[in-house]
Amino acid sequence: MAHKTILFPTDFSTASDAALVHAESLARQMNARLLIVHVEEPPLAYGGGELYYGLPEPNSERILKMLEDVKPSDPSVPYAHRLTMGDPAGEIVRIAADAPAEMIVLGTHGRTGMTRLLMGSVAEAIVRRAPCPVLVYRETAERLARKQAAATA
Repeated sequence: MAHKTILFPTDFSTASDAALVHAESLARQMNARLLIVHVEEPPLAYGGGELYYGLPEPNSERILKMLEDVKPSDPSVPYAHRLTMGDPAGEIVRIAADAPAEMIVLGTHGRTGMTRLLMGSVAEAIVRRAPCPVLVYRETAERLARKQAAATA
């Protein structure tokens, strides 16, 4: 019998942390496992040939440890981790199709205006291309400010 899967992509941000609570709750209600995914973007390169200067590659062991630290607070919710490299939106959509996932639950930073235009929106690309329903969770500015105030107190 195939297990139900909820795909939870994380970029280790507070937006992702906030969405994990919802992903865990849905997994519990649906009797599904969480597939917790991080997509590492390939290193950028400048120039070519003799002028090639690669940016230092992120420490994969450190990223894997960060990924392993992302887990549901309820030990009864089954989960697995996956670390992959590529275009974040494309990889998340591919993994959702391959799993197959019943749902994708992700956090968003909620950028608008010029920032969104320049940086794009991974969440929007996932919503447009996903093979399953997508729940996008955005923390309100008020809730984010309360968390930051509590962290500094």
